[in-house]
Amino acid sequence: MLDLTPDRASLDAIEIASRDEISALQLQRMKWSLKHAYDNVPFYKASFDAADIHPDDLKSLQDLAKFPFTNKQDLRDNYPFGMFAVPREKLARIHASSGTTGKPTVVGYTASDVDMWASVVARSLRASGTRPGDLVHVAYGYGLFTGGLGAHYGAEKLGCTVVPVSGGMTARQVTLISDFKPTTIMVTPSYALSILDACREQGIDPRETSLQVGIFGAEPWTNAMREEIEQAFDMHAVDIYGLSEIIGPGVANECVETKDGPTIWEDHFYPEIINPETGEPVADGEMGELVFTSLTKEAFPIIRYRTRDLSRLLPGTARSMRRMEKITGRSDDMIILRGVNVFPTQVEEQLMKVASLAPHFQIELKNAGRMDAMVIHVEAGSGMDEPGKKHAAAELAKRVKDVIGVTAEINVRDEGAVARSEGKAVRVIDNREKG
Repeated sequence: MLDLTPDRASLDAIEIASRDEISALQLQRMKWSLKHAYDNVPFYKASFDAADIHPDDLKSLQDLAKFPFTNKQDLRDNYPFGMFAVPREKLARIHASSGTTGKPTVVGYTASDVDMWASVVARSLRASGTRPGDLVHVAYGYGLFTGGLGAHYGAEKLGCTVVPVSGGMTARQVTLISDFKPTTIMVTPSYALSILDACREQGIDPRETSLQVGIFGAEPWTNAMREEIEQAFDMHAVDIYGLSEIIGPGVANECVETKDGPTIWEDHFYPEIINPETGEPVADGEMGELVFTSLTKEAFPIIRYRTRDLSRLLPGTARSMRRMEKITGRSDDMIILRGVNVFPTQVEEQLMKVASLAPHFQIELKNAGRMDAMVIHVEAGSGMDEPGKKHAAAELAKRVKDVIGVTAEINVRDEGAVARSEGKAVRVIDNREKG
């Protein structure tokens, strides 16, 4: 793979500023953001007043811990526009989540917010090794989902040429990659595997494509999957992090020269890690739930938002700003099976170690008498016979038992039988009877 480390002169000054300079800017912007939210969003005024706290009480960054959290239910309770700090007619854009577990969470952007968003995504692309003038293939979904348009505007802001493919029509994705020769692809990691399969079906060696950088986000993925993708495509695979409640993609991004966890763009988004049970902040380096406060957003300020993502804060390496450990699980996608906590990424890690199996999988939860049971549906590798399937199933079952601590039934299906992702992967199907 090529050395795509960005020229240091191309970086924003704040990316390589001292920690003191970063903290001073954060405090200044945090005071503004808290006051902006309190003065313009009735929810925040009521929330702060109930906690007997006022924006003027913030004297240091540590004082943020005195302010109440915001969670997804708060956003749903104020559906659709109750969390906006500007009149609706001042909005340039509205996005929303899919709303699969209730009302969608609606977020809005002023023109200034859209420009800031584009700037942090452009910074993320540059950190990934993408340069002005590069051709960027955007296979994130366009529409109310923030991924496609967030990536699009950021690539344009950097000065790239954008191919707005969106998701789906996988065979066409491969044709356009072959014909247009993009250097960067932005896509969910699970859909990248679908594109990989389609390359092979069309007789195209993915290592011979023009792709140099893959920027993957919107779902947890492991370093084992990174290695799989990098080896398959002969390209750098880096992690972009974001969620619509904070801004969308571009809250944080890995630097291509280190690939050691996403650097948080701390001049716009202030991170905390809390104990998910007690809500108390924990020290940098300790695992917990990631919480964000926006520092510069006009339309939709967000104060101490509980992301449910599990991570830890780490010192900066390629940049001065702190890193977050790569997200491999969420407190709300955790499966509790017979008293054992299981995350889909733990299953993925073990699957990747069974070379004879394809990397596609789905977890099914079902009732087995009075107990819950787990079935892991996986795919046979090319040309695998029945004895081979049995051997691979036994190997994966042992790995899951030894490492994760649960007994799982392994169903090795034929090639192509596990549902493919054209966006975010659906990793868990819960068929347990609710009662």
